[in-house]
Amino acid sequence: MKVAALPVLALAALAPPASTQTARPVLDFPLACELGRTCEIQHYVDRDPTPATRDYRCGLNTYDKHNGIDIRIPDMAAQRRGVAVLAAAPGRVARLRDGVADISIRAPGAPPVTNAECGNGVVLDHGDGWETQYCHLAKGSIGVKVGDVVKAGAPLARVGLSGNTEFPHLHFTVRRGGQIIDPFAPEPQAACGVQPGLWRADAAAKMVYRKGVVLNAGFTDGELTQEQLEAGGVRPFSAAAPYLVSYVRAIALQPGDVVELELKAPDGAVLAKSRAEPLKAWRAQSLVYVGKRRPATGWARGTYVADYRVWREGKVAISRRIQVAL
Repeated sequence: MKVAALPVLALAALAPPASTQTARPVLDFPLACELGRTCEIQHYVDRDPTPATRDYRCGLNTYDKHNGIDIRIPDMAAQRRGVAVLAAAPGRVARLRDGVADISIRAPGAPPVTNAECGNGVVLDHGDGWETQYCHLAKGSIGVKVGDVVKAGAPLARVGLSGNTEFPHLHFTVRRGGQIIDPFAPEPQAACGVQPGLWRADAAAKMVYRKGVVLNAGFTDGELTQEQLEAGGVRPFSAAAPYLVSYVRAIALQPGDVVELELKAPDGAVLAKSRAEPLKAWRAQSLVYVGKRRPATGWARGTYVADYRVWREGKVAISRRIQVAL
C-alpha cells in the first residue's frame, strides 16, 4: 500500500540517477518467509509520473503513486502465527510508531488512517541520506527503540494489518534524501528491464518477476468469500460436508487473462467447471471457486482433483493442481 514516512511526508519523486549517489546500501530480503511458498510480491514501485502505472519491468504490477514494495503473506492465519520483519541493511532506528490497531480499512467500524497510513512502522537510517521504512507492522510487536543500532537480518517486528491496508503484508520503502528509490531499478530514467538493483545477489535471485501467481488454493465445504479467505481458518472438506468446493485465489493477473477451474471426482468425471470471460484490466487479486452438492449416496471415496489454469495469448501461463482424499 502507498504510505508516507514517519512522520508523514509528502510523496517524493523518484531520486536522481544512481550515478550521482555514493555508498548505496546493499539490501537483504526484509521478511522471514519463502517467496513462492509462504509469501509473494504483490506490488512494486510505480515509476510512471502520470495517472497511468508502470513497474520497473514496464509491467502493471503496481498502482498509481505506489512508493514501495508490498510483500504479502497468504492470510491472517499466517499473520497470527507470526512472520518476522527483518532489517534489510545495517542501520540505526531513526523513527518508529506503535499502537495502531490491526484492522482492515474495509472492516466495519475501522478507524480512519489519515496521517497514519503506514500504521505501525520503523524507519532505519543507513547513513549518507539513505533510509528504509517498514510499514503495517503488528501492534505491540516492534522489538527495537529509537537509537538502536541493528545488523542486517535483525528482527524488527512482525507483519500486521495496521494502517492503510486490506491484507497482511510488509510495505517496504527505500529513500535517499527524502526521495523514493526503486530498489529493483535505482536508475529512474533507464529503459525497462533488469538493471543492477540494491539487492544482494542471493536476495535478487529469489525475487523473480512474475505476471500473476497463485496465493491460496484448497478445498472447503461451502461458499467462500474474499473476507473469509483473508481471515484464515477456512473450513476443511470432509465426508460429512454438504458441498465440495475447490477454490483458488491468484494475484496480479493481466488484462486478457482467462481463468479456468475444473473439479473432478475420483473416477475422473467432471463435477464442476468455470471459465471466465477475459479480464478487462489488471487484477490485484482474483478468487474463483466451483463446487458440487453432496449426492444422496454420499461422497465417493478416493482423491478429488481440481485444476486451475490461467490462459494468456492462447497458452497456459499459470497452473495449479490441488487434491483432497477421502
